Amino acid sequence: MTRQIPTNAGGEISLARLAPERALRRLELTIVRRLEGFLHGEHLGLLPGPGTDLAEARVYRPGEDDVRRMDWAVTARTTTPHVRDVISDRELETWTLVDMSASMDFGTAALEKRELAVAAVGTVGFLTHRLGDRFGGVILRGGRTRRWPARSGRLALYGLLRSLLDEPRTAADEPDDDFSGALDKFSRNYQRRGLRVVVSDFLDGSGDDPSVPFGWERPLRRLCGRHQVLVVEVLDPRELELPDVGVVWLTDPESGEAQEVDTGNVVLRARYAEAAAAHRARVRATLRRSGAAHLTLRTDRDWVADTARFVLGHRRVAQRLHGTPTRGAGA
Repeated sequence: MTRQIPTNAGGEISLARLAPERALRRLELTIVRRLEGFLHGEHLGLLPGPGTDLAEARVYRPGEDDVRRMDWAVTARTTTPHVRDVISDRELETWTLVDMSASMDFGTAALEKRELAVAAVGTVGFLTHRLGDRFGGVILRGGRTRRWPARSGRLALYGLLRSLLDEPRTAADEPDDDFSGALDKFSRNYQRRGLRVVVSDFLDGSGDDPSVPFGWERPLRRLCGRHQVLVVEVLDPRELELPDVGVVWLTDPESGEAQEVDTGNVVLRARYAEAAAAHRARVRATLRRSGAAHLTLRTDRDWVADTARFVLGHRRVAQRLHGTPTRGAGA
């Protein structure tokens, strides 16, 4: 008997309905085959030089070690010359904060938002682990956070992605998630410089009043001040506009409040689309002020193609900013 691979209405494979191992293998093949070619280039650290993070002290080897790395404190205690090794910036540490709150358990197109979040984490993870970087994760769900330590290698990344796929949905009686608080802890706890990835739909309820800043803005600014930050915003088309499907009950997944809505009302649909567009514009402006790179993925679009376009555009900007000026430039 032939086993049918579960697909959604559009014929695309749904990650959550597959066995985790098969889903992860397919995800890795999709990412590596379609995206790896866009990311070729030098793998440089954030600061110039052989390294920035101090490692263990060891005995000084005359003629081999740089005297500028002499650790005078250890030398004085042991009366034997010691130098302090540094960790190469080529072995970076990537941490990702994944929002798995109730609003992520939603999707009306090719994928649910939580599945798209797993794909985003897998994209960064598969492309960085091939370069030898360590990858760790923090999962926010049900009013608590769960931490996966940063490790290198394919098996460690598979463990994190498998945990994301198996993460249960948020129950109605579970505490509300504090995304701003989780981001604040995230910005404080992992100090070693590297790449930080934040995956969320930014529908945590903070900043509903346009005159009040988002609660997550300050911790994100702090995070961007020390690390290279990529923010992946996950959206569904029904969060941007309402279809005309008559009278329906709409439930806020974060608060549980339900309300009867007549989607046939043209004025109501226009006000909904206007409010959604204003919220998205505020999120974009806040991320831009914070200094984070901003990638938007939608459940009704090809997320691999969108990621590739983002990477190409980001690399062109970086080359213009950091490239060597041509002769006569600015004349």
